[in-house]
Amino acid sequence: MVDRETAVRLIGKALEARERAYAPYSRFRVGAALLTEDGKIYTGCNIENAAYGPSNCAERTAFFKAVSEGERSFRAIAVAGAGEDGNGKFAAPCGICRQVMAEFCRPEEFDVVIANEAGEYYVRTLGELLPEGFGPENLK
Repeated sequence: MVDRETAVRLIGKALEARERAYAPYSRFRVGAALLTEDGKIYTGCNIENAAYGPSNCAERTAFFKAVSEGERSFRAIAVAGAGEDGNGKFAAPCGICRQVMAEFCRPEEFDVVIANEAGEYYVRTLGELLPEGFGPENLK
């Protein structure tokens, strides 16, 4: 499991990314910070669209940035979200984001740090968040 120091560092980066979110419709801003196996951090924010369907979550933004740069090995991701009122709630990854994570990560080894704007957090493995998930191994 990701250590406290790493979790806090990732949460800080996720909170910074959250500030860049484009969320004029939901007003619910989310930031993510994705840690590669070799220690690089890729950030992402949610990007909404008036048609809703083309919107993209912070987690997928971070993954797509990293993958587009050639990364394929990941260790952990921190996700920090909050409404305009700073509601203190946690925002766990949606099902689509969990599925994207399953494409690139070993479910029992990849940690998901779920934080609020106060820096409070908890950690789950991807396997805990996506039990009996469908991944590349199912197609072999």
